[in-house]
Amino acid sequence: MSHGLTTVNGNANLYGTPQAAEHISDSDGRSSMTDQLVGREFTELAGRANGGSNSSSGANSMTTRGALVERRRPMPASHGEPWTYVMNGTNVRVTVSIIVPARNEAANLVLLLPALPPAYEVILVDGNSVDGTVEVARRALPQIRVVKQTGKGKGDAMCAGLRAATGDISVFIDADGSNTADEIHQFVLALVSGADLAKGSRFLPRGGSSDITGVRRLGNWGIRFLVNNLYDVRFTDVAYGFNALWTRHRDVLRLDCQGFEVETLMHVRAARAGLVIQEVPSFEGKRAVGATNLHALRDGLRIAAVLIREACDQYINGRKIDRRDATV
Repeated sequence: MSHGLTTVNGNANLYGTPQAAEHISDSDGRSSMTDQLVGREFTELAGRANGGSNSSSGANSMTTRGALVERRRPMPASHGEPWTYVMNGTNVRVTVSIIVPARNEAANLVLLLPALPPAYEVILVDGNSVDGTVEVARRALPQIRVVKQTGKGKGDAMCAGLRAATGDISVFIDADGSNTADEIHQFVLALVSGADLAKGSRFLPRGGSSDITGVRRLGNWGIRFLVNNLYDVRFTDVAYGFNALWTRHRDVLRLDCQGFEVETLMHVRAARAGLVIQEVPSFEGKRAVGATNLHALRDGLRIAAVLIREACDQYINGRKIDRRDATV
């Protein structure tokens, strides 16, 4: 079965009509209803509106779900507040946790943190930095939550951040300034419109990269070919750090790796669990300051090891991942 996969502002029109897609953009239109729904209530409303099913059933179900969302209310004035969408005339509130894994990224956080949209919480996962990363982050964003990483690697940091998140939605953004903070609302919109996981893609229309090398592009193609054929998906990008998911799905994904292979593992386990996965066009810029910790050969081998492990787990051991493990 092909898992639900479509795009936001890409080739597929999530919202059913161009007018609907235009209507949902930052609008301050008023609703006569004052109902406020949060978290699980929102999920149940979306399920009822789609025939009571939350299963992944392809792009058509995504279009149906997307049509429910009419507009987004203006952003809150400060951090600590939910984002509000109008869904079938009802105000729907979702709390957003933005997770920023970082190690020695003080110079980049000065640029990134002030650019973030107001969110319910911003979590910095600090990998034992020695350049004043935590101090700089607290000056740039006094409300920031700091989680001290006890292990090593980006994957371990993302796991720590996801465990600490208390928002309905968790968004991962790289600390090096290569991701555009203004794109975060597109990832959240994809989830509110019915997706379980929203993954960035540099290879969709309106996406792109000024950083990816020819070797990394070739490796991405090879990994993508394997993942698409093993799990019957149609990903246009893998191993990209800009992602968002409903926080409750952390118990479905059970991420357990240390390095840059974490994004591929997230996408593979989401596909195995039958989650609705949606790609969002994203532009990857160059690291603002400093040198990357990514090593194409080393991290490519780690990704390959993850693919082998997951394929063996599913096709040899016969283990299934159940989306019902999501926390209520």
